[in-house]
Amino acid sequence: MPRFDSLSLSSLREAYAAGARPSDLVATIYDRVRDGPIGPAWIHLRPREEALRACAEIEARYVAGQSLPLYGVPFGVKDNIDVAGMPTTAACPAFSYAPERSARSVELLLAAGAVCLGKTNLDQFATGLSGTRSPYGACGAAGNPLYVSGGSSSGSAAVVASGVVSFALGTDTGGSGRIPAGFNGIVGIKPTVGRISTRGLVPNCPTLDCVSVFALSVDDGMQVLRVIEGFDVADPFSRPAPSRPPTAPRSPPFRYGVLAPRHREWYGMPECARIYEAACERLCRLGDHLIEIDFAPFREAGQMLFDGRWIAERHAALAPFINGHAGDLFAVTRSVLQTSGQYSAGDAFTGIHRLAQLRRAVAKQFATIDALMVPTAPRPFTIAEMTADPIRLNNQLGHYSYFANLLDLCGVAIPCGVLSCGVAMGVTLLAPAWADERVANLARRFDAPHAEMLVQDATAGP
Repeated sequence: MPRFDSLSLSSLREAYAAGARPSDLVATIYDRVRDGPIGPAWIHLRPREEALRACAEIEARYVAGQSLPLYGVPFGVKDNIDVAGMPTTAACPAFSYAPERSARSVELLLAAGAVCLGKTNLDQFATGLSGTRSPYGACGAAGNPLYVSGGSSSGSAAVVASGVVSFALGTDTGGSGRIPAGFNGIVGIKPTVGRISTRGLVPNCPTLDCVSVFALSVDDGMQVLRVIEGFDVADPFSRPAPSRPPTAPRSPPFRYGVLAPRHREWYGMPECARIYEAACERLCRLGDHLIEIDFAPFREAGQMLFDGRWIAERHAALAPFINGHAGDLFAVTRSVLQTSGQYSAGDAFTGIHRLAQLRRAVAKQFATIDALMVPTAPRPFTIAEMTADPIRLNNQLGHYSYFANLLDLCGVAIPCGVLSCGVAMGVTLLAPAWADERVANLARRFDAPHAEMLVQDATAGP
């Protein structure tokens, strides 16, 4: 039986072309899971025999000549996204239900020949960026389990980073599809809001939610994105793609917006600065141009998400459940959602009007750059630190991510280095809506399988 040392899409295609079958791969994966602790990454792991039956069906479809672009590719799904035959809990056991139909994104993956192995852990109701707010356990970072994995898509990042699946679906409202990628040394694709249907997703902030992709490389993530994208008339928040790309492709040198030194915030861990500085230095070596941007409108927009009016949308989306089940929520989840009561309808419109002004200011800045490069997160925290101070430290994690969906940006989080504590760190490239392919092309220049890690040890000298 093949060893399946790598679960990248190209490696699996080579193995299948050489005679291996999806059932061989899935049997190997379950052997690995059996030989080691499952940990808190999975909320529901599909029974082995059921997964093997699914593989047999896929193999029969392949023999029958069906086009299966993701033939035999194993994946996980964040447990706020429906998969028929598996419970959806959103990390709240009292909320659990059995969906009759899979989410649109999952339907498209299964139609493409991918194999779903189960549902992954998350911060309860996707409310958090740490991966510690779950009754199923806190997920630790791949390089040091004493540190947070990042959230809310904690389990999805963990199962990709541990080599159990080739990719996983997450969600991203304020950084949940990027921060876990950064802390686990993998790629996180945060697409344009509305590019992927959110039908079958437990709502968080419906006007901002998007399905995200965790993968081993930018190429793998974008291949998955192309399978699951598309306008969905049944999703009121789905958006049709423009007939033409927002800007014509450019050749290098590229123009990157970067943070001025005075706007770089590491919240007491200056070691993290070296990762970002090394990324900037790499771009300079490639001949690209770095342009310092005004971070003020980005930061102001970010503060609106969970420390402002948009927390009311989050409460409204979950109100049918939480109004009668407040006692079933994590204390910190309940505390966050209760703050929504301080905002009126007038406050909401004031926020909408201010956000329109901020979007215009940001658009002017993007007219001068090809992409904005920010740290994916300022720094990691230990699980113990996060548990002791869950709201303040969680908000610090979102310093460079909260604003993206409010400002209608797409992005790709890419690994760039490792801190002395063993936790990975990275940067995120951002651009206006529908520039996903442009951002991905720029991110490929950093992608770990195709370029050296920028900083192998952040404590090393220049």
